[in-house]
Amino acid sequence: MTTTAVRPRRPLAESTMDGMIRRRSIVASLTAIATGLVLVAAPASGAAVPEHSPQVTWTVCPDDIPNLPVDPVVQCGRLRLPVDWSNPHGATFELAVARRPARKPAERVGTLVFGPGGPGDSGVERIRRGNRFSAEILDRFDTVSFDPRGVARSGGAACPSDPGLPAPPGLLASQSDFDATIAYNRAMWASCRATSPVFDHADTLSAVRDLDALRNALGLQKLTFHGSSYGTLLGELYAERYPGRVRAIVLESVFDHSLDVRDFVRTQTLALQDAFDEFVSWCAASIDCALHGSDVRAVWNDVLDRADKGEYAPNTAFELAILPIALLAAPDRVSLSNAIAALRDGKAPRITLPPLVSSVFCADWPADVRDYKAYASLVRDAAAVAPDVRYGGGLLAVRACLGWPSPVANPPHQLHVRTTTPLLLLNSVHDVRTGYVWATNVASQLGRHGRLVTYEGSGHGAYGNTPCTTAMIDRYLIDLIVPPPGARCPAAEA
Repeated sequence: MTTTAVRPRRPLAESTMDGMIRRRSIVASLTAIATGLVLVAAPASGAAVPEHSPQVTWTVCPDDIPNLPVDPVVQCGRLRLPVDWSNPHGATFELAVARRPARKPAERVGTLVFGPGGPGDSGVERIRRGNRFSAEILDRFDTVSFDPRGVARSGGAACPSDPGLPAPPGLLASQSDFDATIAYNRAMWASCRATSPVFDHADTLSAVRDLDALRNALGLQKLTFHGSSYGTLLGELYAERYPGRVRAIVLESVFDHSLDVRDFVRTQTLALQDAFDEFVSWCAASIDCALHGSDVRAVWNDVLDRADKGEYAPNTAFELAILPIALLAAPDRVSLSNAIAALRDGKAPRITLPPLVSSVFCADWPADVRDYKAYASLVRDAAAVAPDVRYGGGLLAVRACLGWPSPVANPPHQLHVRTTTPLLLLNSVHDVRTGYVWATNVASQLGRHGRLVTYEGSGHGAYGNTPCTTAMIDRYLIDLIVPPPGARCPAAEA
């Protein structure tokens, strides 16, 4: 295991004229915050996008995040955009945006746009919390993010907890379950659709157009971007569509959009098995593990067998298998070991699967499963490649999107990226949600236009885990230093 040294260089700042414009806009924004005035009047709701480029309406952030006081430094805004980019003068919606000015304006490099994950995460909340990036990034960049279309303040749907039909089981067991899931999903989508102007236009290709409009509204000639998890798909597709408008793009915890449904399910389950294998190794070495000294695999498989017999009803083995997905993302190995020990002793936690509704994901990825027979084949494939965990997040995704209209708006495909600066990929070896195989596959698709940095540890997300992973990303974003091929960062001590 090696750590690649990274040397600091003078920052490559935006043009002098652009820097002057940015400084003036920051002063104007701070003045507006002090007086409570809005900089640009917003068009009436539902109005068409004007002929000129739309502008962000900056003002004071609302006090709408529990236990997070309003920070007067942070500005919130709205950008009015087309609901349907194929009809740019039709109906519109407002993209919610937040901006945190660089703390050291004299050393400012530019503007960094963050692409949130999920899908469903709020980028506005990330910026308002100010805890996503290192001190150096916060010193030297204005950091900006947004709630993607169809999420939270950007036309997020107010979906019911019950669309009037019984919720399907987590694991489908018959054609009747399969048909009932499609009926349930469609009833849920109909209820959600009525509350969101962009429900049928929430695909990531549309979000790419939103991102470019935001770049333009911020006065940036080129985009500096950091995408996390599902937000990496936004960065990938932006680089593919607008290669000449890319300054630097980071893809952290990489999403692979090239997979068909079978490979998607298989690789998701493999990632879960790999994370569980690493958990077993940790238990063997650490006295902090509640199962230390036990045959962890045997204990866990006995728990799943008991669940199949109804011992933990109403939870089945499928619901219990969600525990490693949920707890190893941090990774929180201690909590997982405690949960398994409690199950071993007959104490069953109640695990409730919430309604899984994502107009974003279902528009990006076809659940091309024609009937229960095809679905059961996927379940068998998952169990074959991951005997200790049996199921993976991919089967949840299939269930969530059964019945979505075909063809999807943003079908999977191999990437074709031709940027001047290579995209920088960062992925943990043991990532339970975006497996390392996804990162290596995307890196292969990018070729010389991508560079993978491997974090030799665990968890979903690696930036900030160690000085090495932080330096790799920061030097790239600030100085455009691309790490050498094969760059790796050792795992943090457990």
